Amino acid sequence: MIGEIIAIGDELTSGRILNTTSCFAAGQLFSAGHEIKAMITIGDEPGLIGRTVLDSLARSDFLIVTGGLGVTSDDLTNEAVSEALDRPPTFYPDILRAIRENSKDVPEELRLSLEKLAWLPAGAHSLTSEIRSAGHFLVHDGKPIFFLPGVPNEMKELLVETVITRLAVWEGEELRQVRQRLYRTLGKSEAEVNRLLAPLEGEEGVKIGYYPVFPEVQVSLTVTGTDRDMVEERFTGLDRKITALLGDHLFGVDTETLEMKVGAELAARCATLALAESCTGGLAASRMTKVPGSSAWFNGAVVAYSNAVKTGLLGVDSAIIETSGAVSEECARAMAAGVRAATGSDYGVAITGIAGPTGGSPEKPVGTVCFAVDGPDGERSETRRFGGERRQVQEAAAAHALNILRLAIKN
Repeated sequence: MIGEIIAIGDELTSGRILNTTSCFAAGQLFSAGHEIKAMITIGDEPGLIGRTVLDSLARSDFLIVTGGLGVTSDDLTNEAVSEALDRPPTFYPDILRAIRENSKDVPEELRLSLEKLAWLPAGAHSLTSEIRSAGHFLVHDGKPIFFLPGVPNEMKELLVETVITRLAVWEGEELRQVRQRLYRTLGKSEAEVNRLLAPLEGEEGVKIGYYPVFPEVQVSLTVTGTDRDMVEERFTGLDRKITALLGDHLFGVDTETLEMKVGAELAARCATLALAESCTGGLAASRMTKVPGSSAWFNGAVVAYSNAVKTGLLGVDSAIIETSGAVSEECARAMAAGVRAATGSDYGVAITGIAGPTGGSPEKPVGTVCFAVDGPDGERSETRRFGGERRQVQEAAAAHALNILRLAIKN
């Protein structure tokens, strides 16, 4: 089925709150085989709400409407929809009873205001018997409209547990079969990744999308059709081809992060890691400790920002800094070996560079970063030049350091 999502609230259009609910709904609905043609965000203006609902109904098979269903005076969705669809506001005493029954922990003075939640457009039905929030739906001109609260946790629960289920059994609709995968890459630009995979594009029912999510480039594969076996066969073949074409630049799929992948590689070998960071200021270490259970393979990190810490704590020979500089592969190798020895780790990884906006030179411009990995199979080092502002250089450097460690372990 083809649907649209309408998010309502001045807090969204003013930028005070990020609209995460629409993105969540689109992902869930797409995975269930539906196609979302539009996601619209509008403010709490009754006329605009009504016009938007009517316009979307004319284009779609179903609507998801979030927000504007609460008890305050600026929650105007139900009133606006009642007028636009010519469905008079109707009081539903059973809904009010259920809402109050399931809201016993709400202060009494607030429970009195819950009556507004039971005034809905004529023909509305509650989405669940465990009624506590404002979720309801109605069918207009044969098309279902689902009204969900704007509070993210309430909206997500109702969408997953009731909306997806109702749409799946909606009469007269042959549900599409969908297989989808997200490929996460590092080391190639969006254009380069596009050139690699372009020969796979153009087949009916197959869509490949490219998304730069700095510092990654992500690729989505979507295969749709009405025959489950055929969809699965095409998806499996394309997945195999994409994986082969991306090669070592592919580090994970779907929700796998780079730090998760590195952690899994270390855990599989019962190996441990320590980091020595200069220009990234602990950013790589922060990423590693986001992974649950990282204490099993991550020993720690040293932010060796000054030369004194590099020499005093990591044991970098001052002669290296004097002759090659703190931003050099020689220094990075010494830092990696030093942090590995100091922590008794299997792998030591070092990052040292110039994040900017100042500090560069003609020989070593801003964005120059040196890396080193010291491990059981020896050491390796390299130098990269990253563009962008200071934070971008730092993020790109942290990601690259983890990626070269991943490749060192893998190979």
